[in-house]
Amino acid sequence: MPGLIIGIVVVAILIYVVLIYNSLVTMRNKIEETYATVEAYLKKRYDLIPNLVETVKGYAKHENETLTAVIAARNLAMGAKNFEQLKQGENQLQQTLKSLFAVAESYPDLKANTNFMDLQKQLLKVEEDILQARKYYNAVVKQFNTKTELFPSSIVAKMFSFTKKEYWEIEDVVHENVKVKF
Repeated sequence: MPGLIIGIVVVAILIYVVLIYNSLVTMRNKIEETYATVEAYLKKRYDLIPNLVETVKGYAKHENETLTAVIAARNLAMGAKNFEQLKQGENQLQQTLKSLFAVAESYPDLKANTNFMDLQKQLLKVEEDILQARKYYNAVVKQFNTKTELFPSSIVAKMFSFTKKEYWEIEDVVHENVKVKF
């Protein structure tokens, strides 16, 4: 009888470990999926930026420094090799885009240009999509991190090397107002 009880306990523990492991794998895959979704929206934005810059260039020839900074930030973000580089590149790109739109405000003809307006609307829509995708990514990361830290699932997480994932946070510099000098 004691052998049967021990056997049942061992099987129950094994089933629990398998269930926790499978849920952690599912969550990790969901994180990767949401990250890929964010990347898809970022790619869409990266494709819009050169068109926007070219449109602004025609009106604001002496704003070359701002336009160059936008393209440089775009290239930095596109060339990111890991999550940390992507976050840094994205923060820099968001800051330079704010500067670009601040410059555009100084050119009434540009603001009235239908091509510019269309590109700006497309970019704003993509920005909203990126924001929503980042929120979802962070929610999935929170769920995963919680599961890897709570007892007893933390034991299974440590056994199989599941580690906390980073949130997609926006740096403080992005929240600052843009300083435009003429």
